[in-house]
Amino acid sequence: MKLWRLVIDNSLLLVAGALSALVWANLDLHGYERYAHAVHFAVNDIGMVFFFALAAKEVFEATLPGGALASPRKAATPILAAVGGMVAPAAIYLAIVSMAGTPELARGWAIPCATDIAFSYLAVIAVFKRTHPAVPFLLLLAIADDAMGLIVLAVFYPSGDVSAGTLVAWLLPAMAFAELMRRRQIKPYWPYIFGTGALSWTGMYLGGLHPALALVPIVPLMPHAKRDIGMFDPRELTQGDTLSRFEHDFKVPVQIILFLFGFANAGVPFSAVGTVTWAVIAALVIGKPLGILAFTAIGQALGFERAPGLSYRAVAVLGVAAGIGFTVALFFTTAAFPPGETLNAAKMGALLSFGALPLTMLTARLLRVNAA
Repeated sequence: MKLWRLVIDNSLLLVAGALSALVWANLDLHGYERYAHAVHFAVNDIGMVFFFALAAKEVFEATLPGGALASPRKAATPILAAVGGMVAPAAIYLAIVSMAGTPELARGWAIPCATDIAFSYLAVIAVFKRTHPAVPFLLLLAIADDAMGLIVLAVFYPSGDVSAGTLVAWLLPAMAFAELMRRRQIKPYWPYIFGTGALSWTGMYLGGLHPALALVPIVPLMPHAKRDIGMFDPRELTQGDTLSRFEHDFKVPVQIILFLFGFANAGVPFSAVGTVTWAVIAALVIGKPLGILAFTAIGQALGFERAPGLSYRAVAVLGVAAGIGFTVALFFTTAAFPPGETLNAAKMGALLSFGALPLTMLTARLLRVNAA
């Protein structure tokens, strides 16, 4: 049981799925590609709905009283750092593909903007004690990054021709019904997820937005706790509100979905390395810490607070940790490029971003960061 808990809490099923896919793809690429094509829609467009729903839950709850985003003054610096952690990687990526004479790769600019909350958190707590101010700073930054990432996915990576009329015709009734159910104090989450959620999914699918975002507008309308007690707090799973029960019941299924996501998307030949691979890696490894450091300094220059005890060296370390794009970066690759060599090379860049985990510990040692 403890081993299973360790696997679930640390998203190790995703890693297992990705490694299994890599092995299969390098033993039998055509067989793997047939499998990946067959399950792509079910995994990426339906299964990942629940992953993004849980991400949206964390973002929404962070805006509630007691949440990391509830106080504008407290949240300003990490939010600015998150902006820097997206702007700098995007700029570096675009500069690299431009200098390489491959403007067709520019569509992948958002891939290095992603931060994988779970793995970045693991990297940071491998260096700092959980009570160190770097830990909440990273979590707040990653939540803000998630929120902006959802917007980027919706706006810049539609799944088809966007039809505003179709979106309004489906999404407004979905949201109205969800609000009506909440006002009527309907507590089970099933009508929200599979009722109004299904309407939202249909609207996004027909209206051109990525259907994996279907539950993002529904989550804030579900009955929820009045206060946020903090991300990764075990008490979250014991709260009785509708949104918390949804997270409790779907925590394990979402990890299984992530295994399938890794298995269906991470299979690329080891030879799949190109300009886009190096652009993604450089943008994440260099752009993330630079952008986060620069915008943290800008925030302080503007008079915003920086947590006591959070040195710029510590910010540099957590900036390296934020360079683990992995899950969301991998998803962005599938939204940015069609199947083929470019997509495989972009996926390799997203997968290799996991190297920021040991790089975080190396950076902490080189900078002699105090982990207390």
